[in-house]
Amino acid sequence: MNNNINGILNEALNKLQSAQLADIENIKVEYLGKKGKITEILKTLSSLSIEEKKEIGSQVNVAKTQLNEAMEAKKKEITNKLLEEKMKNEKIDISPAFSFNFPKGHYHIISKAIEEMSNIFISLGFNVTSGREIENDWYNFEALNIPKDHPARDTQDTFYLENSENLLRTQTSAAQIHIMEESKPPIKVIVPGRVYRNEATDASHSAIFHQIEGLVVGEDITFAQLKGTLQLFINRLFNQELPIRFRPSHFQFTEPSAEVDMKCVFCGGKGCRVCKGSGWIEVLGCGMVHPNVFRAVKYDPEKYTGYAFGLGVERFAMLKYGIDDMRVLYENDLRVLRQF
Repeated sequence: MNNNINGILNEALNKLQSAQLADIENIKVEYLGKKGKITEILKTLSSLSIEEKKEIGSQVNVAKTQLNEAMEAKKKEITNKLLEEKMKNEKIDISPAFSFNFPKGHYHIISKAIEEMSNIFISLGFNVTSGREIENDWYNFEALNIPKDHPARDTQDTFYLENSENLLRTQTSAAQIHIMEESKPPIKVIVPGRVYRNEATDASHSAIFHQIEGLVVGEDITFAQLKGTLQLFINRLFNQELPIRFRPSHFQFTEPSAEVDMKCVFCGGKGCRVCKGSGWIEVLGCGMVHPNVFRAVKYDPEKYTGYAFGLGVERFAMLKYGIDDMRVLYENDLRVLRQF
């Protein structure tokens, strides 16, 4: 009986070797179906002893397991071969059935100008930090040597927050105080950011605009270093040698103070509508840090000196990109913005 079981199993396994996928089910029925050759062996067990039944039954179960495993392996082998052949002969088009041509995004011209200007100062050894847009009277005015009822406050119409002593900063200069309170000299930093003033919007003014504040503090800091820094900045921003001039001015938090003009980039100093025929364009304010500002942050004005400057991002962006109306920068007209 044992030889008979092994012979039937080997017969089935030999048929599997050359079988196709459709043949496997026929082999299963032929050997393992209700009337299959292996199943028929079980029907002969009734005439055998208990020991013989156990032995033959165990052999039949082993044969059935081996045949089932062989059929599953053959199925997998055939299926994998068919898939390989299909992959060799079939090209799959992975392109979408349809597509949308979305325009690429890019920096807004103001963000672009801030990044470009900041990178120039970084190359000159400045760090970049951000200030607070909501300040109080101390940081925005008093610590900057602008006491209450001082006439200088009249030039900065301020947005005060309702039921609060806080306000929207009118200048990035307020960041100077925080920086000096939180660190000790030497300091070399710029602070880009938005500022707010309660004034009417026109071609050259806006209630919300952007400044970059610069502050350098240390021992033996001079006005000559300030002039050299600003000259290098303007030359690199406009990619040309542009003469600049310093006119005496007054800012409550610097002494001495100066307004800086640069030669008109539109007419080369000959005089045009943009520079109002003068050949020069006012671009920023600057000066040496006032001793009272140092005293407000507990710096020794006998030991330390420093300079500060503040420049308008929109003004430089307009000059660099040939824009004659500030409102263009805020109207989000894609016909304009796509040019930059």
